[in-house]
Amino acid sequence: MSLKIRLARAGTKKRPFYHIVIADARSPRDGRFIEKIGTFNPLLAKDAENRVVLNTERAQHWVGVGAQPTDRVLRFLDAAGLAKRDARNNPNKGEPGAKAKERAEEKAAKAAAAAEGSAE
Repeated sequence: MSLKIRLARAGTKKRPFYHIVIADARSPRDGRFIEKIGTFNPLLAKDAENRVVLNTERAQHWVGVGAQPTDRVLRFLDAAGLAKRDARNNPNKGEPGAKAKERAEEKAAKAAAAAEGSAE
């Protein structure tokens, strides 16, 4: 059985609240789980002490058994000092797409033609 440490959504519409649970990877996101080991409230400030509540010894037990944390839960475990998460870097994220580059080139070409035409 493949185990995941993941978030199960709770709370009302537009007011998310998550339970950190141990679940079979094949079960639905908010479905059956084995154990609840903490909570996450994204509406609280990032420095609030009860934004992430995690039972660290149970989390350590499940990681030791072989449960795979999702990326978001791995961030929580890294902050608690239980796991190491490598920093990610995507230098191409801020780069415009192909169509935006084409439009910029066309606009620059039109501006150059207009400047050339008015210079004569």
